[in-house]
Amino acid sequence: MSRYRILVADKIAREGLTPIADDPRFTLIERPGLKEDALAEALSEADAVIVRSATRITRGALGRTTSLKVIGRAGVGVDTIDVDAATEKGIAVMNAPAGNTISAAELAFALLLALVRRVPAADRSMKDGQWDRSSFSGTELYGKTLGLVGAGRVGGEVARRAQAFGMTVVGYDPFLSQDAARSLGIRLESLEEVLRSADVLSLHVPLTESTKGLLGEAQLAMMKSEAVIINAARGGVLDEAALLRRLQEKRLAGAALDVFEMEPLPADHPLRKLPNVVLTPHLGASTEEAQLNVALEIAQAIRAALVHGDLSGAINAPFVVGDRVQRLRPLLSMAQRLGRLAAALTDGAITSVEIRFGGDEDFLRPLAAGAVAGLLADVVGSAGVNVVNALHLAKARGIEVDRTRIEANRDYAEFIEVRATGSGRSSRVAGALLAEGHPRVIRIGDFRLDVVPRGVLVLLRNRDVPGVIGRVGSLLGDAGINIAEYHQARLSAGGEALAAISVDSPLKPEALATLRGLPEVLDARQVQFDFV
Repeated sequence: MSRYRILVADKIAREGLTPIADDPRFTLIERPGLKEDALAEALSEADAVIVRSATRITRGALGRTTSLKVIGRAGVGVDTIDVDAATEKGIAVMNAPAGNTISAAELAFALLLALVRRVPAADRSMKDGQWDRSSFSGTELYGKTLGLVGAGRVGGEVARRAQAFGMTVVGYDPFLSQDAARSLGIRLESLEEVLRSADVLSLHVPLTESTKGLLGEAQLAMMKSEAVIINAARGGVLDEAALLRRLQEKRLAGAALDVFEMEPLPADHPLRKLPNVVLTPHLGASTEEAQLNVALEIAQAIRAALVHGDLSGAINAPFVVGDRVQRLRPLLSMAQRLGRLAAALTDGAITSVEIRFGGDEDFLRPLAAGAVAGLLADVVGSAGVNVVNALHLAKARGIEVDRTRIEANRDYAEFIEVRATGSGRSSRVAGALLAEGHPRVIRIGDFRLDVVPRGVLVLLRNRDVPGVIGRVGSLLGDAGINIAEYHQARLSAGGEALAAISVDSPLKPEALATLRGLPEVLDARQVQFDFV
């Protein structure tokens, strides 16, 4: 007799649902295309729902349900699901992050081959009845250098394929250790060196605040005029206007793009008219195998969740249960924010991180996962890392994670410290919860302070001399930045000081550069907590 009702709200291949379709404990209700009211009604009678991209699980759609336990997305992102609403109702949200890795990597390489051998143009010529061999001379990949921007799951698979073609692979990935890079056959370099040395540049980073516009006019100007660019990651990572200019002026040999700043790509977009560009309509996961894999992955996760209570695949589930979840939640948020702060203050590839906690020992592991999730948020994208997969991602990138329980701080009931070690500058930050769960950053390096970790925080190391605060305030005012709070800490009069400045909006790169240029300022950085 079946015990669980599973609503399949999008078109999904039946063979991908085998783990639950062949299990007599499950009944599948396949009703793709339901609208809000009908969807809400169907959800009210289901134990789990599986969706792809077409169906949106909104707060309204969840309004009537009392039995729904799991929402499964047969794909990577969960932007079509109101995760906050689901969490409030105790519903686990799961996705399938690994199922389309091979599909995305193979598309990137297909785009590369199509571009350098001019396959689309030659195909059009042949279908027009021509036999014009001389117009389609191409370039070999053998002996060339592939530059990777991002070397995670997909980037690593692209590297393997490039090596099979006899290419040298260099990569820029601040969160990939040297040991992990060597195992993939990738030589880690700075972004500038990768851009200068690459014959082929392939992008494999998520779209986050730190990667948006990562490759603009200045970065593209570093590349060889005979180099080509492949982007099957996210459109906003690459400045399309800058790319268009360089392609039109023949300061780049070509580009192959599967993703765009605006999708669908407008019909009159000038990229469509360039002969040295190959375009596809966001096909990264559009293979039968990828769709089957993500369906199998989510079906297995849902079965494990409902039958065994295994929520290890949930993006919104902590590691503790019952009423202790309420105690953990503000600490977990604090740990994520400290991780994000530590990442902003650490230079070079992070090789290790230590989380020290004065409090309930059972909370140590989820808090470590939370801190690592904050640490990796800008690298893999906040949608791609959470307390469930953060430790796994750290291990895959060669980052050693240590957890230490310490005696409770005499001034705070529960105290969290995050220490991140990088190949350059390392960092040490600490935070605590005040009464009623109010979070505070209480230490950065050797400096003691009291800062609310929210919004945008600008951090300055400066010499403790008269007039610094006034000059910094004037500079920010001239840049149109409003200061909410200004905290100044120092170890001794006239020595080095630390300023933590809460501002209402992020500083543009040029404003940060101007801050760094002040004679009294030793360093200036910013961290955006609200993307955690």
